[in-house]
Amino acid sequence: MSIPTRIEPTSRRRLVRDRVVRLGVIMVTLLTVTPIILIIVKLIVRGYRQLNISFFTEISPDTFQAMMAVSNGDMIPGGILNGITGTLLMTLIASAIAIPVGITSGVYLYDKHSTRYAAMVRNITEIMQGVPSIILGIIGYLWIVKNVTNGFSALAGSVALAIMMVPLITKSTEETMKMIPESLREAAFALGVPYHRVILKVLLPTGLSGLMTGILLSFSRIVGETAPLLMTALGSQLVNLNIEKPTSAVPLLVWEFYNDPNMVDLIWSSSLFLMIFVLFINLLSRRIAARGSN
Repeated sequence: MSIPTRIEPTSRRRLVRDRVVRLGVIMVTLLTVTPIILIIVKLIVRGYRQLNISFFTEISPDTFQAMMAVSNGDMIPGGILNGITGTLLMTLIASAIAIPVGITSGVYLYDKHSTRYAAMVRNITEIMQGVPSIILGIIGYLWIVKNVTNGFSALAGSVALAIMMVPLITKSTEETMKMIPESLREAAFALGVPYHRVILKVLLPTGLSGLMTGILLSFSRIVGETAPLLMTALGSQLVNLNIEKPTSAVPLLVWEFYNDPNMVDLIWSSSLFLMIFVLFINLLSRRIAARGSN
């Protein structure tokens, strides 16, 4: 019995369509990836020159220092130490505020998912995820700057960033809890374990990888935010660790450097540092997620 080798017209058309679709997918992928690659290459080429020890250990220079360095053809002195310390200070405080609130809210939405109040909280959470960051900065200004610290401060900036983190952590916590087998919770209740210990000793440890992934992703989002901090933290030329005083951040320094033509090199270097830092956090979150799925 011989096997026919002739390709029918219908099969030939299917092969042609398959190749056309595959080529289209490849072209669209290249169109999507190429701008990202060009941006990364541009940041590396323009930003690596300023990356040295002083970049991480000295505060940002003033306009006169930068102008003299540029006129002499030298590297701009100083660094972004005030921005790095301010970023770490505000993001850590924001995390301390947002993580307990977000995890608690997520566990509640998972446990009481069918109630009317849970549905309302879920809708508010989804709406908050799409609110522009400048609006959250205005909320931080009205709540904290005007009524608590009576001025711009790291605390106000932290609250604005925490408001951004809470919806992301809440949603990721709820989704993580849904992936935990219901039999674990039922077994814990069958053994007479109190409700709060079921949450603390069974549900949260089991979903730790998913929780950490959501926390790190929300952390990486707020690290690069500028608009909320313009309305709350304002910025500072000095290293400030007092949460009641104005402080700087790396995104704020990038904005300040952008408004000074003598600071162009520092714009690229600061942006490169911020990109590497956010990339590291995202890779760490993917690593934790992959380890949790094994």
